[in-house]
Amino acid sequence: MPYFALVYHVAPDYLERRTQFRAEHLALANAARDRGELRLAGAFSDPADTALLIWNCEHEAIEAFVAADPYVANGLVPRWEIRAWNVVIE
Repeated sequence: MPYFALVYHVAPDYLERRTQFRAEHLALANAARDRGELRLAGAFSDPADTALLIWNCEHEAIEAFVAADPYVANGLVPRWEIRAWNVVIE
């Protein structure tokens, strides 16, 4: 199964606005984890401008996650990229 990195570039007011959408976002992420698709996820800090989600699944599952994510739908993540990741050590 291929690996992918989903990079979220978050809005400047992300930290202030995420609370109302966090439960739904985490529910989607936990469901993807439970299906074995999402392996790791977290946000960078200092500055808190990017998040990284590591996937081990087909590309379409990641696209479906992004399409359903309230962070994306509500403008907290105005830009993202999905990149194939060649894992050397697992």
